[in-house]
Amino acid sequence: MENTGPSEPGESESGGRTSGARDAGRSGGPGDERGISRRQFAKAAVAIGGASALSACLSRGGDDLDVATGPDDLSTLPSRQHAWDEYLNRDDHGNVVAPRHRVLLLLNYAGEGTPSDEDRETAESAFRSLERAYERGNDGLLFTVGYSPSYFERFDDDLPESVDLQDPRALAPFEDPELDRQDAVVHLASDHAEVVLAAEQALLGEQATANGVEMDADLSGVFERAERRTGFIGEGLPAENQDVDGIPDSGPVSEDAPLYMGFKSGFQKNQASEDRVTIRDGPFAGGTTHQLSKIRLNLEQWYEQDSRSQRVGKMFCPVHAEEDLVEGAGDNLGDSAQMEQKGCPAHAEDHARTKGMVGHSQKSARARDDDGSPLMIRRDFDSTDDGRAGLHFVSLQRTISDFVDTRDAMNGEDLAERSAVGQTNNNGILQYMEVLRRGNFLLPPREKRSLPTPKPKN
Repeated sequence: MENTGPSEPGESESGGRTSGARDAGRSGGPGDERGISRRQFAKAAVAIGGASALSACLSRGGDDLDVATGPDDLSTLPSRQHAWDEYLNRDDHGNVVAPRHRVLLLLNYAGEGTPSDEDRETAESAFRSLERAYERGNDGLLFTVGYSPSYFERFDDDLPESVDLQDPRALAPFEDPELDRQDAVVHLASDHAEVVLAAEQALLGEQATANGVEMDADLSGVFERAERRTGFIGEGLPAENQDVDGIPDSGPVSEDAPLYMGFKSGFQKNQASEDRVTIRDGPFAGGTTHQLSKIRLNLEQWYEQDSRSQRVGKMFCPVHAEEDLVEGAGDNLGDSAQMEQKGCPAHAEDHARTKGMVGHSQKSARARDDDGSPLMIRRDFDSTDDGRAGLHFVSLQRTISDFVDTRDAMNGEDLAERSAVGQTNNNGILQYMEVLRRGNFLLPPREKRSLPTPKPKN
């Protein structure tokens, strides 16, 4: 998890208290265009959600959005739900460009006992309808469906040994998150706010079509929505949505920053491959595990007391600060955060002892496969849910143990015990994050994504 954003850090129907959302509230909906940029408006609409937000979004130009539909033959789509990378845009350095707008739907099964075959067929028909409605990619829609340990507890059989799906728990002495035990999570992602809103509405049975394609079924009788979380990622979006609690009134987030903390994340060489995070054996081969943390960001000190050099050192590595390696948000670093090149992971203990500081990416980069490969893919995004600056940290890994190992490395408790790091609050970015909620989910392969049993026969 050698990267440059927070590694982790109730239902928000009203979204965040950004300028866009606030003006939307004044006018009774997100359709008031006074002083709101197109990007602010789109973010506010996603945060508010519902039919009125979608209607307002479409009336402000969304009707002109031309989104290609998906394939007629869905067998051409990959078996892996998490196979996003080949469908996403790339920047000049080959880094994947994350979809800008996100919705997380946390759901509970509406039936009693174990799911019926009828409910299974209904859910699958709904998911397939979405796949036919939108092409897969930034301009269309990407989505995954995952299931929690609590969901699988309703069955007599246990999950196979090939699946490591632990119950969520606190992973540091200083955190006390509420644990997400909802049955399922659906993650919707697109560059276009209109797409995630319309997909959500169609999936939940609140409109009969998506992108002009009739829905053959929806989830309204199969699942009940427990919570809705929203957010965004991409250059300019954090800067345009920084009028929230947790960020200084001075509005310090730069225009080129894709995340609230001001730096780029998701460097290609610092992410695991989709092959690396895929379950290899057993009935869920082709799937992966999905970890979700809701994190509150506290950035007053980050921006008002810490200098630019201190922020670079805490996010990356002290060497990056000393050698002035990071320009702006870090695009100049190319396809790597330059951790191994600068010897940062190997010298973490020495830096903690002699420099009184150790970087977030420097610590996280110590969690590696035997061949030096990262263990996780991060697909997280910022949020203004609850009117505060936050982060929904989404990670994919073959086993939840891989996430736990990476989180342990990021905590850096071993470094704090033997150095001045713990005393000087220079242990990466831990002090700026508070993990509010955490959940673990299994993402089955596409053919088993609809209300799976623990040991499917085919």
